[in-house]
Amino acid sequence: MKTLIRAACVAALAVCSLPATAQTCRDAVVLVHGNTGAPADWANTVAELKRRGYTDAQIHRPSWGSKTCAACNDHSGSEETPVLNAMVNAIAGSCTGKVDVITHSMGGTLAGRVIQQNGLRPYVQSFVGIAGAFRGLWTCGSYPWNVATSTCGYWGLSVGSPFLNGLNGARFGDRVHSIKSYYDQIVCGSGVCTVGGVHSSAIWGENSSTTYTYGHFGLLDYTAAKQVDLIQ
Repeated sequence: MKTLIRAACVAALAVCSLPATAQTCRDAVVLVHGNTGAPADWANTVAELKRRGYTDAQIHRPSWGSKTCAACNDHSGSEETPVLNAMVNAIAGSCTGKVDVITHSMGGTLAGRVIQQNGLRPYVQSFVGIAGAFRGLWTCGSYPWNVATSTCGYWGLSVGSPFLNGLNGARFGDRVHSIKSYYDQIVCGSGVCTVGGVHSSAIWGENSSTTYTYGHFGLLDYTAAKQVDLIQ
C-alpha cells in the first residue's frame, strides 16, 4: 500500500509540472457518503464545487458498502477499499499533491479510518465531517453492551467501541471542521446528542464547528456553500 501511495505522489508532482496556463491548481476533493448512501447524495455539493470552477476530474465520489442493509456495514474490510482507492486516485491527480475530504454521517468515521490506517494524513489539507458520529451513537448502545449488528459492533459506532477508541484523537487533515445539529435524527436518535458532554459530531482538535437546525440529511443537502467555504 505504501508503494501505491508513493506512486500517487509521484504522479501528483508530474501534474504540478504542467504550465500554469494549462490548469487551475487546487486540491482534488473526495466526497464520502454515509451508510447505505450513494455518490448522487452529493449533488448539491458537486453543483457548488463546479460553480466555483472545479472540474469533474477534480471531484471523486467513491461508492461504498451495502445499499440495502445498513446494519451490515462497518469500518473494516470491503467498506474501506473504494474510499482508499478514491483517495489514492485523488492524490495522484491533485496539482497540489493534497486532497480535501468532505464526509457525511458514517462516511466521516470510515474516511477517518482510511486516512489513519494508510498513512494518508500528510496528503489531506482539509477534512470536513458532516453529521458524523465520531464519538458514537447511543442508539447502538455502549460497548460491549452494544446492539448486535456490524454497524454497532467492534468495528462500529457503539459508544466506546474498540474501533472508535482507536480512532479517538487521530488527526485527519491540516484543517479539521465539523457540521452538526441538535435536530439530527440519527446522531441524536436516542434523544441525546452528546457523549461525555460533547456533541458526537464534533471532532477532537477541530479548527471549527458549525451548528445548524437541519436534520441529518438536511445537513448534507443545505450546507453545500459552507462545505466548499471550509476547503477554500
